[in-house]
Amino acid sequence: MIKYESAYTMKISMLFAAFMLIAGCGAAEDQGAGDRHSGQQTAAFSVSYPVADSTLSGIPVYPKFDNIAPLLAQNNDTTYVVNFWATWCKPCVQELPYFIEMSEKYARQPVRILLVSLDFPAQLQSRLVPFVEERNIKPLVAVLLDGKYNDWIDRVSPEWTGAIPATLIYKGTNRHFVGEAVHSLEELEQALNTIYQP
Repeated sequence: MIKYESAYTMKISMLFAAFMLIAGCGAAEDQGAGDRHSGQQTAAFSVSYPVADSTLSGIPVYPKFDNIAPLLAQNNDTTYVVNFWATWCKPCVQELPYFIEMSEKYARQPVRILLVSLDFPAQLQSRLVPFVEERNIKPLVAVLLDGKYNDWIDRVSPEWTGAIPATLIYKGTNRHFVGEAVHSLEELEQALNTIYQP
């Protein structure tokens, strides 16, 4: 049985983290106060996910697409790279190192990598959590449990067939969709550069 942390527990944790930031004892200067994943020292890991109803080993879990929809509608000076993937998807796993490498390379630039897992609920504890922990990518990952894909894939991109991996790169209203796996960091950067101009 999957054990989720309660919303109350998470709120207490967030209040403690905010106190530590105010007291000057917490995370690096460039991390956002909304970042629940303290301890990472790069801006790449300062992703502010919407408040989740539950978490699994520190990974935010969202039951419905509407819960993460704000991630696809940020309107600021940051370019977002939102990758939809799953551990059971071989092309997803093969391209994942390029997203991790990009998050490190662009750590001090206004680029944020978000990895939205579509793993099956029954495999979260046994498969997703160990996968994420082994790669130390927990701050980049969120889980979306909404299996009614046909209800929301067009909201990500009308170009999306529903197959994964799929990546949306956007800044404000400027959007670029990649409906297949990338095969190198250079290929991923080419897609990023359709939106991001340093």
